[in-house]
Amino acid sequence: MSHDPYAGDKVNSFTELCHVTSSFFTSSYLFRPGAPIIPILETLVTSPRCGRERTNITNSFHLLRFTIFSIHCWIHPSSPAKRRRSTPISADNVLKLASMAGGRGIYHLLRGRLSSYSTAPSALSSRILTKNHDGTESAGMKSLRAIALLGAGLSGVLSFTTIAAADEAEHGLECPSYPWPHQGILSSYDHASIRRGHQVYTQVCASCHSMGLISYRDLVGVAYTEEETKAMAAEIEVVDGPNDEGEMFSRPGKLSDRFPQPYANEQAARFANGGAYPPDLSLITKARHNGQNYVFALLTGYRDPPAGVSIREGLHYNPYFPGGAIAMPKMLNDGAVEYEDGTPATEAQMGKDIVSFLSWAAEPEMEERKLMGFKWIFVLSLALLQAAYYRRLRWSVLKSRKLVLDVVN
Repeated sequence: MSHDPYAGDKVNSFTELCHVTSSFFTSSYLFRPGAPIIPILETLVTSPRCGRERTNITNSFHLLRFTIFSIHCWIHPSSPAKRRRSTPISADNVLKLASMAGGRGIYHLLRGRLSSYSTAPSALSSRILTKNHDGTESAGMKSLRAIALLGAGLSGVLSFTTIAAADEAEHGLECPSYPWPHQGILSSYDHASIRRGHQVYTQVCASCHSMGLISYRDLVGVAYTEEETKAMAAEIEVVDGPNDEGEMFSRPGKLSDRFPQPYANEQAARFANGGAYPPDLSLITKARHNGQNYVFALLTGYRDPPAGVSIREGLHYNPYFPGGAIAMPKMLNDGAVEYEDGTPATEAQMGKDIVSFLSWAAEPEMEERKLMGFKWIFVLSLALLQAAYYRRLRWSVLKSRKLVLDVVN
């Protein structure tokens, strides 16, 4: 058995363990100022949007401290030889730490267990942190192990609750998952839906939102013919130049031009929208958490605020938007657009079509990528079969040979 030269310096009492545990959480590398986790905890606890979450995070933090303290006592119980060097403790320290953990059940359990030892601190230390002389665990040690397991379970539950609450505060209400037809491995876009979605964007969204990464020529062969796209581009006026005289001039749009910008700059956009800046929609399904589902849920998720929730003037309640208050009013209403193909323009239909259009705008190469991937998988499968056949043909003779060893000579 190896001798531990630092055995005499180990903590042997609840008081010292509490102190060490507290010091660990305040001065260790993981929790010291400047560590990556500190800004996250401070942001969650002090965020003005986290009222109830702040209390949950604080309770979870104290409960985690108590859990690690209990598990440490479970794994490293004091031996009889070391017990003589331990300092006396009282049950009040244990009850205080359990109260900090925020669990009434743990508090009352410990209070009942330790009531008989409150007048004998040294006996408590020996009863809980040691084993009996015959090698069996004492009742206090068993109780501590049970408390450690209970604390670990409660800490995990509160941690998951805190993460869910923080995620809802950051990303809004969790969006439902919709069966988009282009999400399959070999599925393609619904090009009729892309065309209708472009119509919804032009008539509803383009007055505030830009799509600065999309050109008119990108629509050719996807939603429109070349003639239709040229006629569409010619309807806008583009400032070009300079000409031979050094002056700027206006000309009709052409296929290489990008979609027009609704505002000259960001300041003009904020001034026209009460300080809110409408984001560019070119990559919106990639730039937002749970992109396609989020956009659809946001466009169709407007409702009256619940009781107790007040929305200031100029904002609108939408549970899927972070914070629940959004400056954009409800834009998709039944019959707001008259589709060219006669499809009923319901709110859900327009939401589905605009999401299909925005998904294509964010990944116009998706169909080509899927097709190329299928071709490569097919070619590599043939190569794998050829390699397997060659291996069997080349090594079958060598692997089936029978070797005879002449042990006599």
